[in-house]
Amino acid sequence: MKIYDEVKEASTIGISGHLRPDGDCIGSAMGLYLYLLKVCPGADIQVFLEKPADIFSCISRIDEIRTDFTTDVKQFDVFIALDTAKDRLGEAEILFDQAKKRINIDHHVSNSGCGDVNYLRPDASSTSELIYEVIDDKSQLDEEIAKALYIGMVHDTGVFQYSNTSPSTLRAAAELISFGFDFSELIDKTFYEKTYVQNQILGRALLESILFMDGKCIVSMVDKKTMNFYQAKPHDLEGIVSQLRSTKGVECAIVMYQIDTLEYKVSLRSNGKVDVAKVAAFFGGGGHVRAAGVTMQGTFHDIVNNLSARIALQLSKKA
Repeated sequence: MKIYDEVKEASTIGISGHLRPDGDCIGSAMGLYLYLLKVCPGADIQVFLEKPADIFSCISRIDEIRTDFTTDVKQFDVFIALDTAKDRLGEAEILFDQAKKRINIDHHVSNSGCGDVNYLRPDASSTSELIYEVIDDKSQLDEEIAKALYIGMVHDTGVFQYSNTSPSTLRAAAELISFGFDFSELIDKTFYEKTYVQNQILGRALLESILFMDGKCIVSMVDKKTMNFYQAKPHDLEGIVSQLRSTKGVECAIVMYQIDTLEYKVSLRSNGKVDVAKVAAFFGGGGHVRAAGVTMQGTFHDIVNNLSARIALQLSKKA
């Protein structure tokens, strides 16, 4: 795909990504936005996302994101869904559905494509890497576009340590950092640095974690009472599940946080023996082999038991 060829005739272009946008979702959306502003100067281009975490304020023009999802455009000529299928676009789904042309760019294995034009690469490290690929004329890249895409790649590869990192990922990253921005500072500020609240709730989650399945799995749950006590938001929980995954002997880590009575958002991470995308998909979620998520109903113990059954099936096959 050459993204410019797909949008060059459009007067109005919309861009959106999934609910609770992470680094890759934000980086790919803003990288594409900044690129299209350059190559389609006459078009009305808008990005629709829930409010990004403050750590991403270093991305150029991020304050132009439409977090209220309101627009005067009655029907976009092109609407682009990034890093997700349309069912996780939230309030932007109707804008996607009504567009004259719909484009879907994603790297999640659970996405079968929801656009008139689809660019789906489950083997890619991130949607940000895919945006780098679909920019055919690399001479149009600049430092700000490169920063946005690099941040997205860093976040979805765990600073290039996850198994989704390929030679093409590293080649793309090398081209991006050649624009001269301080990539080390970007990694520290957006990936490693934590607020005091984030460190507090991380400590609480680690302290209250439970090892089970002979030490092969670990789980921690954060209820609404705890979230309220620390005045924490969902993005404050990022990184907890990865920290749990690094526990010696653990093959699968689970972090749950309560979003309503008997309803939890579940994040899963694997060290390789468990395909957590398959586990999540069984319960209506999705993701990647080593990182996935799902929303589940029930008590904490019921959810853990249900997840355990699916995880055990995979571990028994690999024993």
